[in-house]
Amino acid sequence: MMMTKVSILPRLARRLFLCGLASIAAATFAADRPNVVIIYGDDVGFGDIGVNGSKMIPTPNIDRLANGGINFTDGHCSAATCTPSRFSLLTGIHAFRYGARVLPPNAPLIVPTDKLTLPKLFKRAGYHTSVIGKWHLGLGEEGVKTDWNGQVKPGPLELGFDYSFLLPSTNDRVPCVYLRNYEVVNLNPNDPIYVGNTLKDVQIPGSTQYPDGKTNREAMTYYQSTHGHNHSVVNGIGRIGYMSGGKSALWNEETIADVFVEETKQYLAAMAVKDEPFFLYFASQDIHVPRAPHPRFQGATELGFRGDAMVAFDWAVGEIMNSLEEHGMAENTIVIFSSDNGPVYDDGYEDDTTVLCSAEEEDRGHDGSGVYRGGKYQIYEGGTRVPFIVRWPARIKPATSEALVSQIDLMASFAEIIGEDLADDEGIDSRSTLSAFLGEDEKGQEFLVEESFGLAIRKGNWKYIEPSNPKWWYDRDPIPESLYNLEKDPSEQNNVLAQYPELAAEMKAALEKLKDGAGFRESF
Repeated sequence: MMMTKVSILPRLARRLFLCGLASIAAATFAADRPNVVIIYGDDVGFGDIGVNGSKMIPTPNIDRLANGGINFTDGHCSAATCTPSRFSLLTGIHAFRYGARVLPPNAPLIVPTDKLTLPKLFKRAGYHTSVIGKWHLGLGEEGVKTDWNGQVKPGPLELGFDYSFLLPSTNDRVPCVYLRNYEVVNLNPNDPIYVGNTLKDVQIPGSTQYPDGKTNREAMTYYQSTHGHNHSVVNGIGRIGYMSGGKSALWNEETIADVFVEETKQYLAAMAVKDEPFFLYFASQDIHVPRAPHPRFQGATELGFRGDAMVAFDWAVGEIMNSLEEHGMAENTIVIFSSDNGPVYDDGYEDDTTVLCSAEEEDRGHDGSGVYRGGKYQIYEGGTRVPFIVRWPARIKPATSEALVSQIDLMASFAEIIGEDLADDEGIDSRSTLSAFLGEDEKGQEFLVEESFGLAIRKGNWKYIEPSNPKWWYDRDPIPESLYNLEKDPSEQNNVLAQYPELAAEMKAALEKLKDGAGFRESF
């Protein structure tokens, strides 16, 4: 099998950079490889953090992280929805190649187990790997009904993680339980869990029955919900999908952040005494709906539960950073903070968050997308331009960078750092952007793809959007073929396709080449 070198520095020089030594005579590169922690927010927009302009949501811990590393102002997730972005982050492959969309409850694992993933890459280099938090990439086999009362697999462990502690899907979908490795936490075998698409699917004698939000809206006591979040009502909140059973295993909405943080602290404490580097993927459920921040955070902002949940997420970031410092691991740990897509406001729950459906409306003075147009589900910049911070005290000097970077390129960049090579069929859309991530390149990638219901391609400050017809509950008009100059028009208000037909044709051709080709590394 052909191997693709992703190195941009000679191996010897790279050791010098990583170890920070004048000589490598007595040093071993492997012993000084950095730990890696990815802190992944959910629906966190570019403008939801202080360093990117937020005035109404205090985020001192995230700001401290940014001020100690590089804050990328043109950093992107690969897609404007969560499942595709998570797929691309972990595989280095654009999700549209596998038709990956937002998954329903009980969906099977959508990441092929024979593909290289970030945890598999790190395991090659002797790392311990762990995932804590929201999953939403499916669990179980295609065509086989998932048995929530037995071994729930395949899942993260088959993708290279040594340990997993999950919210299996999302917090607005059933089942509303935690999963540690293959088993539901605190499950009573006398109250088995069933998950289905209809109420009839889960009306199994002997299992706890939950109200149907469609026929019993009074059961939604936490707050009311719409947009299909009105199936099984669990903990007074309507969900997508139906479940029965598992009462002893149910999570408490208001303590999910605390549970994930405590799991993370225990993991970091354990790794502090191990003689091996680690990779931790911490995927928060905040600030995804249903937002139910712990009471100690409620009222922390004037923006309802969405703003309060962001304060809770900032607290979680601070706790993780404090734990790394407590165990003496902060100096040689790469911490990456980002989000799976841009912001969304109501998204189905009446949680005192003002609906924001267009750039003309305001959310009490706060716009989670900042100056950028759109948000979650949308092909405009607000859909994929998200917070993107890289901190590595042993190697990176604090800075703000305008380099064009994407989460999909983390795989090739990490391969560069840990001295691994990618085969031609591994991480096919991932290109090393290590020099930008280290603050040594102010440009980043020449081309970058953004995905929603259609695709867009960036070339520097130019953006071409292919025509598409998104079907979603905000009932948007079809997206026309568009070309924007983001340097002059960052809010994408002036379509200049007619003025620059040759440039539009060039970018369209580049996008088609990527779609039809074997991957970004080969195409460009």
